[in-house]
Formats: sequence, structure tokens, C-alpha cells
Amino acid sequence: MSSEGKFKPKMIGIICNWCCYGGADLCGVSRFQYPAYIRLVRVMCSGRVDLKHIFLAFSNGADAMFVGGCHINDCHYNPEGNYDALSMVNLCKKLLEHVGINPKRLRLEWVSAGEGIRFANIMNEFGREIEELGPLGKSEGIDPSELKSRLESVGKLIPYFKLTKMKELALHDSDQEMYTRLYTSEEVDRLIREAPSYYIDPEKCQACTTCAGKCPVEAIISAKRQVHIIDQEKCIRCGTCYEACPPKFRAVTKIIGEPVPPPLPEDQRTIVRKGKEGGVA
Repeated sequence: MSSEGKFKPKMIGIICNWCCYGGADLCGVSRFQYPAYIRLVRVMCSGRVDLKHIFLAFSNGADAMFVGGCHINDCHYNPEGNYDALSMVNLCKKLLEHVGINPKRLRLEWVSAGEGIRFANIMNEFGREIEELGPLGKSEGIDPSELKSRLESVGKLIPYFKLTKMKELALHDSDQEMYTRLYTSEEVDRLIREAPSYYIDPEKCQACTTCAGKCPVEAIISAKRQVHIIDQEKCIRCGTCYEACPPKFRAVTKIIGEPVPPPLPEDQRTIVRKGKEGGVA
């Protein structure tokens, strides 16, 4: 195949400022070569890399993602930041598997500021691997529009995953091999299958605004004397509204495995209360 027709992957590397970026800088100063199609983004710590960043990159057409940080127990910014990255990447690999993406498209490595040649070797090796895999979705046999839909669907559940797996994501254990066993495919499948949605029953809502006041992401549309509505696009499935709704109303319902009913049209949301004498208040 001619060089003109050779597949050039879209690859993004998110690397820490203190070590991996130093290694990349040394790589450049030393004139070590690695593929020019790998674009690097510098962050203060590898622990700053979020599941959302990775899913957003893949949703926008990246063929591979690289996360680079300081060696374990040698983090220069947050002493345990690279542990956070290690746990996050292992969870992300299982989520990618769930949507049908080869987990080899996501790679995590530790590189010190003095390891310029190591950085170049990793980039060259990873680049060759992704070139062999081909464009995102091709080796997986998934239509691009279907793949994007799957990524966006799971991406919306990321706050829920972070809440549910808070303990595991915050784990700091020197045994790196243990992290590969931290999440199982079966567990991730169950998490997604049992992901809850929340809905406000218009027959029970009394527009008390308690749920809206407690919602941490302002996902509840509320107004005086109007049935409240949960914006499903903003909802992070934390269940705060479910717990906050006064027991005497029980208007917020938890839904698992079924579609959420459509919200009432705005012109039908007015709550009409009866006065003590039977009139309208």
C-alpha cells in the first residue's frame, strides 16, 4: 500500500504536566520520532482525566486515546492522582467493551520526565497497533451512527457510574494488578441494565419545590403551582429528588428497565388546589 493511502489514526493523548509531558518534551528535544498524528493535551495530573473526556473523544471520532502520568508512588502534583487514573481507565475499558469497542484503543502508561526514549517507543508501538486495528468501528464491525449512539447512551450514565463506583474509583492500592480485577464485564453489564431513571408523577406532585431545591445539577424544571418535570438529559440519576420528596406526596418514582413516560405539555402543568369549602384555591 502506498504511503498516501495508509490509514492515519486520530489519536489523542492526555498527559500530566510534571512527568509524562516532560518525557514528551525530552523526546522532542532529543529528536526521537513518533507519529505526528498523535495530538497531546497537557493536564496538571493524570487523575484529572475523566471518563467523560474519553467517551467524548471517541464520540467525536478519535480512533484511540492515551493517558500518561507519573509512575505510581511518584506523583508530583497529587500524591495519589495516578491511582485515580488507573482505576478510571480500567473501568472505562469495561465500558468500552460493553458498547463494542476494542479496549486496546485506550492505553495508560507511566512515563517520567527523563524517559524521552520510552515515551517515543510507547507512542510508536501504540500507533502501529491502532493502524492495524483500523478506523474506530471498522475492526469492531459497528456502523458509525450506531457506534456514536451507543457511546452517547453510555456517556450519559457516567455520573451514575461515578456515584455507584465511588469507593472503587477512590481506591489507592500499590498492587497494580489488583486494578485489572476491580471491575468485571458482568458487573458493568448489570450496572447499565439496572441504571435507574426518575420521574415525577403529575398526579401526586404538589409543586412544593423541595426536590428542585435539593437537585445538585438543577435538572428539575419547577415553577409555583406547576407540576415539576425532570430534565432527563441533565439528570445524573443520583436519586436525591427521590429521597427529598416529602413522604406525604411520594411524587418522585424510580424506574428501572422501562422507558420514562413523556412529560406533561407545559399548558397542562398547572396544579389546581381545592379550598377548604370545596372551591378552587
